[in-house]
Amino acid sequence: MRRFKTKHFGKWAKKNSIKKAIAESVQDMINAGLGTSFTERKLHELGIKIPAITINPGKIKEIRQKTHVSQSIFAKVLNVSPSSIRQWEQGKRKPTGSTKVLLDVLDKEPHVLDYRMESCGIKRKKAA
Repeated sequence: MRRFKTKHFGKWAKKNSIKKAIAESVQDMINAGLGTSFTERKLHELGIKIPAITINPGKIKEIRQKTHVSQSIFAKVLNVSPSSIRQWEQGKRKPTGSTKVLLDVLDKEPHVLDYRMESCGIKRKKAA
C-alpha cells in the first residue's frame, strides 16, 4: 500500500476541490444558456456535459411562426432550402449541426436574426 505524505495529499485535495468548484460553476453557466471560453477538451476534462438539443417538428413550426415569416423566407434566413423547412415541420427530416443550434437560439430569442432579414429586404408578416 502506497502512503502519501500529508503535505502532498493536502495540495492534491485542495486542487481537486477547486477543479470541482470550477466545473460546477461552468456547468451551471452552460445550463443557464451562457457561453464559456473553455475548449471542448477542457470541458471534457472537467467532466462537464453539454446538453443535447432536441427539437421536434411542432417546435420548428412554432419557432418559425414566432418570427412571423413564411417557410420560404425562414429557409432564406437559415440558408437552407424551403424543402428542408417543409420536411422538418412534417417530421420527414431533422435539422442537424449548426442549424439545430440556430433554431434553439431562435426559440429563445426570435428577433436575433432581424438584421439578416433587414439586409435581405425581407418583410415580416403581421402578427395575428
